[in-house]
Amino acid sequence: MGFHLDKFDGIGRITLDTPGRKNALSPQDRYDLAEVVRGLRHDAEVRVVLFCGANGDFCTGADVSHMGGAETASTRTRMQRGVGAIARELAALEKPVVSAVRGLAVGFGWSIPLASDIVIASETARFAMIFAKRGLAPDGGAVHHLVRHIGHMRAKELAFSARILGAAEAFEMGLLSKLVPDDQLDAEAEAYCRHLLTMPTLALGMTRHLFEVATGTDLETFLDIEAYVQSALNETSDYKEAVKAFQEKRPGVYTGS
Repeated sequence: MGFHLDKFDGIGRITLDTPGRKNALSPQDRYDLAEVVRGLRHDAEVRVVLFCGANGDFCTGADVSHMGGAETASTRTRMQRGVGAIARELAALEKPVVSAVRGLAVGFGWSIPLASDIVIASETARFAMIFAKRGLAPDGGAVHHLVRHIGHMRAKELAFSARILGAAEAFEMGLLSKLVPDDQLDAEAEAYCRHLLTMPTLALGMTRHLFEVATGTDLETFLDIEAYVQSALNETSDYKEAVKAFQEKRPGVYTGS
């Protein structure tokens, strides 16, 4: 398997790890990753999901040794089971998703950070929508997220040119939450995850959904959804704890319920 999952202290850390292939993922790896993310959605042990890469890189997308030769129908099925399913499962998570990026994040390897809520990158990070150089279009929801982050014009330039984007430029464009020295990346990412664990998880999960809805609907529809979300959150244990903590002038202690 081209990745492994570790669960500790409320964090579910997925480490992309294919030595010698810059963490490129085979079709089976992508199917398995979709299943793991699906499982995390309802895993009470995990309140924050963290993606990172081993071997000095984040991920270079699909393993090229598996490319080519497939019929259209089988390619479509592979996409739906793999990168499409991963994108859907990431969007369905009702808990924060953090990506810690060092080295290359290329092709679908960039789609995962683009779908994350928080992206912390080291100064070694490099990003590229490499698809055009392979005769392909971006996948894994990359265009969907890229347009929302930086708008059509800049997103098209990155997709059409397939150029490498350095960490500093990515940060300036608004594609990173935080840029840190390489030797601080792991500690910074874990610290941010631990900060998120001090927050009410369901409220953060619903906020994720509101951000997505906000870019694809009119104001009246959005306000109706917002009212539904807020009324549901009013019934949660974390909301009641937040009110009590405010009244008692102390930090809240949240369980994600």
